[in-house]
Amino acid sequence: MSEHNIIRRQQLQNMKYNLIAFTIIFISFGLIIFAQIRESVYTKLDSELYNSLGTIKSFVLDQNFNLKRPDEGLRPRGNAAINIRSPRIIPILRARDGSIINFGSVNDSYYDQYLKYIEFDKEKLNRIVSISIRDQYYFRSITTNVGTDAGEELYMQLVINSDGERNLLQHTSFILIVGVIIFSIMSILASLILSQITMKPVKKSWSRQVEFVENVSHELRTPLTIIQNSLELLLTSPEDKIIDRSESIAIALDETSWLSRLITDMLTLARSDSTMTEIHKDLFSLDALVETVCQPYRDLAESQNKVLEVNLHCPMNINADKSRIHQLLVILLDNALKYTDEKDKISVDTNIKDNKAVITVSDTGMGISDENIDKIFDRFFREDKARSRERGGMGLGLSIADWIVSRHGGTIKVTHNKPRGSIFTIKLSKG
Repeated sequence: MSEHNIIRRQQLQNMKYNLIAFTIIFISFGLIIFAQIRESVYTKLDSELYNSLGTIKSFVLDQNFNLKRPDEGLRPRGNAAINIRSPRIIPILRARDGSIINFGSVNDSYYDQYLKYIEFDKEKLNRIVSISIRDQYYFRSITTNVGTDAGEELYMQLVINSDGERNLLQHTSFILIVGVIIFSIMSILASLILSQITMKPVKKSWSRQVEFVENVSHELRTPLTIIQNSLELLLTSPEDKIIDRSESIAIALDETSWLSRLITDMLTLARSDSTMTEIHKDLFSLDALVETVCQPYRDLAESQNKVLEVNLHCPMNINADKSRIHQLLVILLDNALKYTDEKDKISVDTNIKDNKAVITVSDTGMGISDENIDKIFDRFFREDKARSRERGGMGLGLSIADWIVSRHGGTIKVTHNKPRGSIFTIKLSKG
């Protein structure tokens, strides 16, 4: 399967998971809001029913009702009045068989033709239920058992119209459903964007891995071929002495040394990617370390008819991994010596700027072209691969240098050294 298909499949999978997560969140959010609104809407109605039920029940038990004159409404024989807290509540007095005795204060025959269809269930006493008339008008109702002085068994049913609340809930549910649909559609776009964002590091890592494998294969092929040819040449003359084949042996040893350094550098970079390599910080004098590292390179530069200048102006101690800073300096000095010619000059300077230790390694060598200056820290990058191979460069040193500096929270950059050469500037914090 191609790289494009694998990444695309993973991106679609991420998009699917994000879409499912967003949809579940939106639906859950809508259901919670609807449940809270429904509870708050019906709470007031139910509270009115409970409060009025207590008042009416007490009144019915304390008074002697006239049950033979339904046209007079629900009222006692005397002058007492029923104090129903909400004018919206309609009390319905029912006989033992459930037949309506009185509609309370509602005497209009227009209402009677509707209220007589109110549902009544003896099994649902003292609890609020939702009822409807012909699926057109909706009420909340509560029923309780009451008695009179004469000992008749009566039922008091209180109903309150809930059409307005029902319409509000229907409108709210419609808005929530439309909102969930709209946000679900929007989540498709959001899922696509998020999947692309999450796949960026994967694509970058994949590209780096593919490039790394290709570069390693290329770098390993040449020395292995040379070693193989040298050994095969030795096998053609098994009777020869070592001195007769010293040149072939020397070539094989050089390539073996090259492979060893290459593998060491690759392991360093692999561990840096997996954060396996730890940094052990200690306080030490930067100038003292730079002087120690530069000392053998002075003699080496002199033997190559080059000049190495060291200017130390950073007397403070820094808290860093001494061995890694040593490795950083070695990489930069090796690089400077490789890419300078006879009579060229290499300078190593230290100073303090903005409370940071600054190391500058400059040279008057061949320099770096403008189009490649941003690629100089890429792995296996070599501006002139043929000349780099001759000079022993593998294109990994500056990548390791960049990793060392970044692990110390510092910065490293390269600029042109006018009129010729390069300048590497490293800034490290004291801590």
